[in-house]
Amino acid sequence: MNDVNETEQIFARFAGKNALVTGAGTGFGAAIAYRAAQEGADVGVHYNRSRGGAERTVARIEELGRKTWLGQADISDWDQVRRLADDAFAHFGTIDVLVNNVGDFASETQGWRDLNQESLDRVIDVDVKGTLMMTHEFGARMLDQGHGSIVNIGSTVVVRGSARAPQYAASKYAILGITKSYANAFAPTVRVNTFAPGFMETEALVARDDWKAGRREKLIAATPMGQIPPPEVVAGTALFLATQDASHITGSYLIADGGYNMVGA
Repeated sequence: MNDVNETEQIFARFAGKNALVTGAGTGFGAAIAYRAAQEGADVGVHYNRSRGGAERTVARIEELGRKTWLGQADISDWDQVRRLADDAFAHFGTIDVLVNNVGDFASETQGWRDLNQESLDRVIDVDVKGTLMMTHEFGARMLDQGHGSIVNIGSTVVVRGSARAPQYAASKYAILGITKSYANAFAPTVRVNTFAPGFMETEALVARDDWKAGRREKLIAATPMGQIPPPEVVAGTALFLATQDASHITGSYLIADGGYNMVGA
């Protein structure tokens, strides 16, 4: 991945902070982890199966002179989530920011008729149970340390639903409930918010048949900002929710989709 705008001034919003980003071996998670390091954080890089990608993320962070740590876990398993939390806090001492980026996008589903038990269970286990357990375990430890911020990565699918993958829409609706519930439970010590990016040109998206068959052009035409950005463009926006400037925001849902959905009050 290359920096999107080499002339952009990046401020050290996380100087002296420790962050953990799940699913940071590829795609949006890798972009968020790298951006957090650019902004001064030492960053824990989580992965489940993408060890090679996670190691590349670690190497890029170390090139910036930041400290990093590599942690593996299947976040759909509560024992592994507990172990990840214990290991991360043992390594860094404190975790100031958690970004729950991991999610199953049900990319193999091209229409609602393709839904099956395996796909439904996998999406619910990772997106819903995984996000809840990560928020629960890391949030509890943040309460004990006296501060923290959690950003759950959601989706704009909650605005329109998804005829292609209703299980994915259901899981992202659930994340809103998880966010609001724990925002109330952890307040005022730990803030919990949802960030919802629109379409981003990740490697996984550009490889999809429907993307290559004209969907990209249709979406760009319907997006007021006129582009489908790479993940680096909105990584800093996701991290905004964990900054001091967002200190009075909790239980919220922030969209960055180039105006595609135009959500009103």
